[in-house]
Amino acid sequence: MPLKPLEALSKAMRFCALQERCHSEVREKLYGWGVYGLAAEQILAELISQGFLNEERFACAFASGKFRIKGWGRKRIEHALRARQVSDYCIRRALQELPEDEYQTTLHNLLCHKYEELVGKTSTGAERRGALFRFAAQRGYETDLIWNAIRQLAL
Repeated sequence: MPLKPLEALSKAMRFCALQERCHSEVREKLYGWGVYGLAAEQILAELISQGFLNEERFACAFASGKFRIKGWGRKRIEHALRARQVSDYCIRRALQELPEDEYQTTLHNLLCHKYEELVGKTSTGAERRGALFRFAAQRGYETDLIWNAIRQLAL
């Protein structure tokens, strides 16, 4: 049985108060509660006007968290935000918030740790460089930054 609009709004407020949410997450949650169409859009508008829902704030928190906790690069973060239907403007703002020096340091540290794992497993420098490149690319780092970091490791 679908929720009444006021019940859905109250429930959505609690849902958004737990952590930052994007519009598509809240919309999907409303659909799951049986709230569709104009009623869902009015609830979204109310959440935005009351400050429970802010896509730019969500994008910045998401990017910061994925970078600092999981070590994701800009490309992977951008892809994940696009999958959540976040606007291009909010994605650009979120990626600009990542400090460049910390970004470079994180990439370097990830590659150093991975290199330590590879020392006994691969025999040639070319194999190690390839494995390091694939590892960093899978994490979402940019090609030119990866090669610069690998060169700094002096392999």
